[in-house]
Amino acid sequence: MRRIFWIGVGVALTVVVVRQGRRLVETYAPPGASEAVTGAVRLARAADAARTDFRQGVAEREAELLAALVGDVDVDELRAQAPRRRDELRTAFGGGRGGEDDLAADLAARGWRDAPTQDPDDDDRAPFF
Repeated sequence: MRRIFWIGVGVALTVVVVRQGRRLVETYAPPGASEAVTGAVRLARAADAARTDFRQGVAEREAELLAALVGDVDVDELRAQAPRRRDELRTAFGGGRGGEDDLAADLAARGWRDAPTQDPDDDDRAPFF
C-alpha cells in the first residue's frame, strides 16, 4: 500500500512540474521559440531518417556485391577451411609452415636471394603530386 501511495505522489509531482515548466516557457521564452525548437526537432528526425536509409542502402548494396562476388558460397565456411587449405597447398608445393627460413630458402632456390628489393628506375627525387 505504501508503494502505491508513493507512486501516486511521484506521478502527481511530475504532472505539476511539467505544467509549471510549460507556463514558465510560455511566459519567459521569446515568441516563436517553440516553433524554432519544433523545427529543430523535425530537422533532427529527418537527418536521423536519412542516416538510417543510407545505412540500409549501403547494407543492401554490400549484400548484392558480396553475392555477385562469391555467389552461393558460404563465406564463413571458407574462412574456417582457409588454414587447412593453406597447409595443403604448402605441402603440395613442398613448403613447410611458411616461416622466414622457408621464404629465404625459396628466394635462394629461385636465385633471388641477393636481388634488389626496390625498383632501380624509381626516382626518389621526383615530387609526388
